[in-house]
Amino acid sequence: MTRRTRRAWRIDPLAIGMAFIGLVMVWIAVASALYSPEYVRRVLAWRESDQGDYLNHFPLRPLLASPSPYRFVDHREDDRVRAGFEHVLGIADLDEFLSERATQAFIVIQGHRVLYEHYFNGAERDSMLTSFSVAKSFDSALVGLAIDEGHIRSVDDAVTDYLPELGERDERFGEITIRDLLQMSSGLGYDANRWALFNGDDPLTTYYPDQRELALERTHIIDAPGSSFSYNKYHPQLLGLILERTTAMSVTAYTQTRLWDRLGMEFDGAWALDSDTSGFEKMEAGLNARAIDYAKLGILYRDGGAWNGDRVLSRDWIEESTSPDPERDRAAYYRGDFGRVVFAGGKGYYGYMWYGRLRPGGPPDFAAEGDHGQFIYVSPAHDLVIVRNGTRYGMPTAEWINTFYEFADQFADGPT
Repeated sequence: MTRRTRRAWRIDPLAIGMAFIGLVMVWIAVASALYSPEYVRRVLAWRESDQGDYLNHFPLRPLLASPSPYRFVDHREDDRVRAGFEHVLGIADLDEFLSERATQAFIVIQGHRVLYEHYFNGAERDSMLTSFSVAKSFDSALVGLAIDEGHIRSVDDAVTDYLPELGERDERFGEITIRDLLQMSSGLGYDANRWALFNGDDPLTTYYPDQRELALERTHIIDAPGSSFSYNKYHPQLLGLILERTTAMSVTAYTQTRLWDRLGMEFDGAWALDSDTSGFEKMEAGLNARAIDYAKLGILYRDGGAWNGDRVLSRDWIEESTSPDPERDRAAYYRGDFGRVVFAGGKGYYGYMWYGRLRPGGPPDFAAEGDHGQFIYVSPAHDLVIVRNGTRYGMPTAEWINTFYEFADQFADGPT
């Protein structure tokens, strides 16, 4: 081979770079045509969702502070609470521990008394904090309210009773019930991430600017409903559509009149919307509120649907939402990777968008849980509600839940 021939085969980095850029541009153009330019822009610009997305990027529909705000009794027992968590965690300083683990708010309430309420990493009592998937537990409450008021007949109704266009697209949607959506067992396909980036269901359910279209036209069935648990963010979108149609109100308006006002929320909140054009609430993760107001949903559920002497949600709905299904074959039902990890050991389960944990000899504990470590943890047996908000997990979800569970045990047994 001559020197000239060798030079002819030499790789040209500039040419390769230009070819790569060309392929990327084609890839972006195809994705923009298949979905929308705005969706592609969001995925590339915002990347993995964080607190800033739901507060600063998406349009917001406001929730106004209740005209009759409810304020808990301030009965601080900081030292006792600190000692309890420090014992469970094996640490020397709870406040330092929480701060180092990206916590923004940490609240412990027993009865209606605030025993501990502290804020970290720049957050204050009036800081708006994003719920992430804690929003799903609010969704569940709204469905219960719609059933109590007769807008929805039953959790055993087929979704096609309210969204008939799903059945027109695929008659098998008629086999999926509202209960299946609440329990994450619809049989709808959900691949969080796929190789082409834009076609993963996580980015689609997070950033697509028309979630109604997405839920009604792009969902597909891969399994029999009710046969297994599979975490799926199309479920809250479909529930939001059912709430809109049955109540003839936006989800925000229904939240305002049925929860925000009645629970005496002290501060304004907001639902993030998919876009100004569509104006549909981000049902999977888009509720924004103050930590002390998140606690009020926990108190409502801890007290069986009663609030300050008034009946807000039926006791039957609370119990049904937060209890395990005794007929489940756990091994068959929680067969996916998510289910095996989260519900390992036989104590955990998933209710109606609440995570539950059995407690021997008493009612189960349960929690609303969200990405980056958002929690509303409820222990009815010990009359406790714990709220934690943060910008990242700080430690695995299972460790937070174990910590709350063990704290409730030892705290109840300690001095009052």
